[in-house]
Amino acid sequence: MSRRGMMRAVLADLSIPRYVLTAATRGRVPVGLLSLRDNLPAPTLPDAPGWVLLRTELAGICGSDLAVAHAKSSPVLSAFYSARRQILGHEIVAVVQEIGPGVTAVEAGDRVVVDPVLSCVHRGFAPCRTCRDGFPYVCERFDQPGAARCQSPTQGFDAALGGGWGELIAAHETQLHRVGAMPARRAVLAEPASIGLHAALRWPRRGDRAVVIGPGTIGLLTTAALRRLHPDLDITVVGPGAFSQEMAVRAGATRTMDPGPQVVEALAGLHGGRVIRPRISRIPILEQGVDVVLDCVGLPGTIDLGLHLLRPTGMLVLVGGAGRQRVDWSLVWNRQLTVQGTVNSGPEPALDGRTTMSRVVEWLADPSYPVDDLVTHVFPLDRWRAALSAAAAGPRARAIKVTLRSPRE
Repeated sequence: MSRRGMMRAVLADLSIPRYVLTAATRGRVPVGLLSLRDNLPAPTLPDAPGWVLLRTELAGICGSDLAVAHAKSSPVLSAFYSARRQILGHEIVAVVQEIGPGVTAVEAGDRVVVDPVLSCVHRGFAPCRTCRDGFPYVCERFDQPGAARCQSPTQGFDAALGGGWGELIAAHETQLHRVGAMPARRAVLAEPASIGLHAALRWPRRGDRAVVIGPGTIGLLTTAALRRLHPDLDITVVGPGAFSQEMAVRAGATRTMDPGPQVVEALAGLHGGRVIRPRISRIPILEQGVDVVLDCVGLPGTIDLGLHLLRPTGMLVLVGGAGRQRVDWSLVWNRQLTVQGTVNSGPEPALDGRTTMSRVVEWLADPSYPVDDLVTHVFPLDRWRAALSAAAAGPRARAIKVTLRSPRE
């Protein structure tokens, strides 16, 4: 339990020398990188209007959290999360505990979810060009703490404001969305669901056939968003295991398939396409292929498969975050493909300027939005190691979204 000015949290200490991190057993959290601390300073409200203090109720474990926990983050992306001490957790359900000056959007006692994106408005700066153009989720001042005191593009990768793996968090009122009495197991999906909707909206629909690769949390929520936006769309979800495939069908997939080159031939048989076999590549090309592939894994094999499945002028949407990959990109030129990266969430022209999180909060309030089974594990904060193990195991542990529950007062 937190005492005044102090709190309990799982702290990531990134100042540990790299050789210590890499000496750890494969698949396990490096010794000393993460630890549960009982007497960490609680975040204080920034010296600017609009900030509130939240008490965490439930927080999710994301793939980017696992990358930090296992010291496997992209070398390039380390520039975006340069704080040496981090309290992870950016999928957050919380209760408003303390109201700072100038707050009008929420009141003490409100249950909220947090949009973790931090942009110029939160740092107290005049909008950069990207923020002015309506893309605050890729703000150009991510490395300038400003009033937010946070050197990160999003909440949950710095200790200054806290994160969901701690008892208390400071957040700006513009980041908060009320959820009322919504069950925490649904509300905690707001952030990843907003990413799934943001990814689905990157594709201006041209055609009737989509493939989603990777039935993890983001893949399933991307599938659910596609189904909600396009009830008549043919959606194939590619991913291993009966458990994941069953979840994909519940989320809205038309069908599921095991990953591998055989997907090309299977889709050709279903849709009447032709299979073209390169003399060297083991993956055939699907002529008359699908209109969009949303890759929610981002490994060389999945990116390569996606490129081989697309029809000429189709779109490959790379969802979430990934590291450096070795991929043959020649089909991008040869078939005039569009490759679209996507990260975080934010305001959307297709939603009349509303944010994807505001829309998915409405979806989550609708019982017909098929996400009830996605939170498979809830661990108390002091069992964070077991939670990370389950999240890393994924379908092998019948795990989709693994969460940490903060202790109550």
